[in-house]
Amino acid sequence: MLILFQSKSAAEVLMFAQHAKPILQAAGKKFDTPNLPERGVITRAQLDQAIAGIEALVAADLAPDTDASGDHDDSAQHPISQHVGMRRRAWPLLTMLRLARAKDEDVTWEPAPSW
Repeated sequence: MLILFQSKSAAEVLMFAQHAKPILQAAGKKFDTPNLPERGVITRAQLDQAIAGIEALVAADLAPDTDASGDHDDSAQHPISQHVGMRRRAWPLLTMLRLARAKDEDVTWEPAPSW
């Protein structure tokens, strides 16, 4: 399922639920079920804790996001096959949370509308 994060202070962020769940758990959200709830909110009061938790998750991810060699030979792995690290995965939501904190706004999530 695709999850849509929204805030008045930033553009919408789309993320698969299986990728959003560990990020939201790092942000301090607790879930009673194994699946991510369809709807939720990170309130203004929770933003500092959420940002700190996601920053700690990103810092703990030691896997590289990309090949740092910079070589452009034909044997390089295609970008679609490369590992996507937590830093790259969490960055759009982390940016949204920081902007929401600066403007004192909530961040919500819900299922993305079907196209």
